[in-house]
Amino acid sequence: MNDSSWGAPPQAGYWGPSDQGPVQGAAPAGPAYDAPEAQHTRPMPIVPDVPSYGGDQDDDRGAARLSGPLFRDETPRAQPHGNAPQNPEPMHDAPQPAPRPQKKSAGRDLGAAIGVGIGLGAVIVASLFVYKAVFVGVVAVAVVVGLWELTRRLDERKGIRAPLVPLAVGGAAMVVAGYVRGAEGAWVAMALTALAVLVWRMTEPPEGYLKDVTAGVFAAFYVPFLATFVAMMLTADDGPARVLTFLLLTVVSDTGAYAIGWRFGRHKLAPRISPGKTREGLLGAVSFAMVAGALCMQFLIDDGAWWQGLVLGLAVAGSATLGDLGESMIKRDLGIKDMGTLLPGHGGIMDRLDSLLPTAPVVWLLLVLFVGSG
Repeated sequence: MNDSSWGAPPQAGYWGPSDQGPVQGAAPAGPAYDAPEAQHTRPMPIVPDVPSYGGDQDDDRGAARLSGPLFRDETPRAQPHGNAPQNPEPMHDAPQPAPRPQKKSAGRDLGAAIGVGIGLGAVIVASLFVYKAVFVGVVAVAVVVGLWELTRRLDERKGIRAPLVPLAVGGAAMVVAGYVRGAEGAWVAMALTALAVLVWRMTEPPEGYLKDVTAGVFAAFYVPFLATFVAMMLTADDGPARVLTFLLLTVVSDTGAYAIGWRFGRHKLAPRISPGKTREGLLGAVSFAMVAGALCMQFLIDDGAWWQGLVLGLAVAGSATLGDLGESMIKRDLGIKDMGTLLPGHGGIMDRLDSLLPTAPVVWLLLVLFVGSG
C-alpha cells in the first residue's frame, strides 16, 4: 500500500518501501540511533491515540505526555528534526453534551394566579348584577388598597411621603361622586382631594413638601380619578353590560398578549421598560380584543354594532398596553417587581389595575359616542 494514502508526509531519516531508494534529502542510511551525533533523533515513544480529558495534568506514572498543547492557550513549540509528533493535530477537551433547551416559564404561580383571578371575577360579576351600589363599594375598596400600596412603595423606595389619609378618603368619595353626580361630581371631588393633600402635608416639616404633595396629586389622579369612569359607566340603563364589556375586553387583551407573546414573541416591544413584552404579543392583544369587542357590541350593548366593537377593541388593546407599560415604568424607577403581595400569583391590587385604570376613560368615551350615555 502506498504510504501517501494515510495523508502523512515522509519524515527525515525515514526509508521508503524496499523497492524504492531513500527519500531525497533524508539522513544517511541506517537507523538514526546508529549515528553518535544524531542522539536527538531518538524515536518518540508510541502513545495510544486516546481522547484527552482536559489535558491539564501530568501523568504521575511517567508516561509520555499526549501530543498537543498542555493548556488551551499554550502555543506548541517547534519540534526537533526527525522528532515530528505522532499526532500533529492538537487535542481538544472532551465534547460536552449539548444543554437541554429551557422551557419557557410564566414567571409566576400559574395555578394561584388562575384561582385568584376566578375568585375576583366571581365577586365582581356577582356585585355587578345583584346591586349596583355594591359594585361601587367594591371599586372604592380597590381604590383605597391601591393607594395604600402605591404610597407605601413610594415611601419605602424613594422616601416620598404622600399623605395617605386624605388620599384614601378623597379617593373613595371620588368614586361615589362619579356614580352619583357623573363627570362633574368626579372633577369636584378630585379638586377637593388635591386641596386636602396640600393642607394635610402642612402639618409636617417643610423638607420634602413639594415632592410629597406632587406625588399625592399624581396618586389621586392615577388611581381614584381614573376609576370613577367605571362608576360612570354603571349609571347607564345597560350599565352592568357596559362595565362587563370593559372588563372582558381588558382581560382578553392581556390574555391575547400573553398567549401570543409567550408562544411566538421574538421582537421586543419596549425592552428598556418591560423586557417581557413583544411586538407579536401586541398583535395578539389587538386581534383578541377586536374579536371580543365585535361580539360584545353586537350581543351585550344596546344599539351596538359589530364594527363599533372592532374600533373599541383596537382602542382597548392600545390603552391596556400603555397602562401596563406605564406601571412598569413606575416599578422600574422604584426598583421593585410588584406593587404588593396581596394577591397570590398576581402581586398587588395595583398590579391588576395597571391595565384597567387607563382603559376605563377610553371605553366610557367610546361607548358614549357610539350609543349615548343613556
